[in-house]
Amino acid sequence: MKPRILVTGGTGYIGSHTVVELQQAGYPVVIIDNLSNSNKDVLKGIEKITGIMPDFVEADCTDIKALDALFAKYTDIKGIINFAASKAVGESMQKPLLYYRNNLNTLMNLLDEMQQHDVKGIVFSSSCTVYGEPDVNPVTEQSPIKKATSPYGNTKQISEEIITDVINAGAPFKSVLLRYFNPVGAHPSAEIGELPNGVPQNLVPYLTQTAMGIRKELSVFGDDYNTPDGSCIRDYIDVVDLAKAHVLAIERMLNDKSDDKIEIFNLGTGNGVSVLELISTFETATGVKVPHKIVGRRAGDIEKVWANPTYANTVLGWKAETPIADTMKSAWAWQCKLRERGIM
Repeated sequence: MKPRILVTGGTGYIGSHTVVELQQAGYPVVIIDNLSNSNKDVLKGIEKITGIMPDFVEADCTDIKALDALFAKYTDIKGIINFAASKAVGESMQKPLLYYRNNLNTLMNLLDEMQQHDVKGIVFSSSCTVYGEPDVNPVTEQSPIKKATSPYGNTKQISEEIITDVINAGAPFKSVLLRYFNPVGAHPSAEIGELPNGVPQNLVPYLTQTAMGIRKELSVFGDDYNTPDGSCIRDYIDVVDLAKAHVLAIERMLNDKSDDKIEIFNLGTGNGVSVLELISTFETATGVKVPHKIVGRRAGDIEKVWANPTYANTVLGWKAETPIADTMKSAWAWQCKLRERGIM
């Protein structure tokens, strides 16, 4: 029997896909989520794919009493994957205290619990935003950490520093910091995907909702950046590929294969794709047009960033394998499934 993994934010977008990969790899999972940006029906999708309904606790990780109760019930937790965080760059510019309070208190509570309950390791959901506006692309794990351009990005930087300080102070556990780029797409079964509550803050769900006619048109924030077509460039990574990296990271820590107590990996494809290119790729892959317009730049946005994933490829044994066109097809299939269900 493999050890139990706690997945915080496990009904969210990346969290739910990671739970699927964990369960398919034989790990028992318990999810804690406050459902602030997800829906409990996601659990049914996970069960349909894996045949296993994961244990679920509806609670907020900023509530230390709720975490105490969870660890008292599930005494066999040996690893944590932390997705419990507010995650929208634009929203963080408007509500910085929400982001600092939620993202940092959640992490500190988890680190406290780990030391009390003999948890061997934590995989932290970090972000390429820690590199800020990079001087050189693609970025490696040795690229300089720049001043964050948003409160969201700053919470990722501070969280990495907190984990590092706690482990360097003698905490008896390990950590893998996964700095990922832009997760997109959905599970190929179309049973789970990205479904934020309210108006989407991320590009692809807004794009698919626009293609479906739910939104009038997609706003492209800026066409005057120093890029080939003037729109921002990102490294778009398929969410299932990304989820698999978390399983490898957990296994690396629990099997004592880590080279250091703290390891950092960039997770990306190594290819930069502009916003306008992504829209075109979606239209070509699905045959569906996306009404869109150019508007002014958005505060906090980085001009261009993409990964050098060589270290993750060679050391973690992970590689992004799904072509971007296939990822766009999966995103559209998920949107169509939501329409069939009468959800969107």
